[in-house]
Amino acid sequence: MRRGTFIIICANIILLTWLIHMFSDLLSILDDRVGDKAIMAHEIPHIGVPLDPSIRTPIPKIIHQTYKNTTIPVQWREAQKACIDLHPDYEYKLWTDADARDFIEKEYPWFLETFDNYPFNIQRADSIRYFVLYHFGGIYIDLDDECKRKLDPLRQYDGWMRKTSPTGVSNDVMGATPGHPFFKKVIDRLQYYDRNWIIPYVTIMYSTGPLMLSVVMKHYYRDVEFKEFGLKILMRPEYGIRDFEPDTLADPATRYTNNAEPFFKIHKGNSWHSDDAGFIFWLQRFWPLVTVAGFAIFGMLNVAIYRACTKRGGSSGEKVGYGRKPWWRPGSSSWVLYQRLPKHEV
Repeated sequence: MRRGTFIIICANIILLTWLIHMFSDLLSILDDRVGDKAIMAHEIPHIGVPLDPSIRTPIPKIIHQTYKNTTIPVQWREAQKACIDLHPDYEYKLWTDADARDFIEKEYPWFLETFDNYPFNIQRADSIRYFVLYHFGGIYIDLDDECKRKLDPLRQYDGWMRKTSPTGVSNDVMGATPGHPFFKKVIDRLQYYDRNWIIPYVTIMYSTGPLMLSVVMKHYYRDVEFKEFGLKILMRPEYGIRDFEPDTLADPATRYTNNAEPFFKIHKGNSWHSDDAGFIFWLQRFWPLVTVAGFAIFGMLNVAIYRACTKRGGSSGEKVGYGRKPWWRPGSSSWVLYQRLPKHEV
């Protein structure tokens, strides 16, 4: 085997091993089958039809929302008011930045340093929702999600999240009983996933956002000890409809299917997105082209490395066989290196 070929094979094996190790968690969420974990449409009564009183409702009547202070932006006030007005019998809690930090400092001081050192505010807004759901239970709702109907039917599950595109789950609406083991698993893994991936959007999504949540969900489903603690998935038709067209760079599949009785109406949000988010959405939309281009570049790099390793060498006008490797033979007291010449050369 030529030296160049051997080097390329070894380099590729090392690279692939490293990539699989680094991104094995992300690869796991490519299997997007929900199966029996989906909340089926027939489980949800029509608007105005009360939930069967014989059905247990372990999730407490608490609505959690977060914002930096108590002055909610105008574009989200209607959504916030709708959720409050539809649920007069629910406790409502708006967690400001100051409230969130005080809560972490008092109840979970082991996490305070990580909480304070997050480089992006959205990471603190993400993480606090997991802690309050684990601690108090209830339903968390992003401020850009407007309630269109009572959430009582969603209280019949031990825990739930909603399906998102292209894969995994989102963290904009979630519900859980106090002490739910899934959210315990989430808060226990936050420090492990606290890494800087250079690109802000990726760093946020994979440290505290939906990517991290989706990966932990996969781990949770594999743990036999948690089988008795349900974690269901609210599917997109039952989740909600948009009142705006998604970003033109985003995947058209992100248009949510209209449903006559959705739980939510989604207003424009994503206030934390920076310029790099547009690039990520472009990659998402044109992923087949990006994949082909990536393989092409990888192939060209391999060819370049191979040619560099098998480059014709020689000195003083002496021709050396193309791609010939040094040959080692034992000498009287040491190993002597010499170059084998082609047979036709003298």
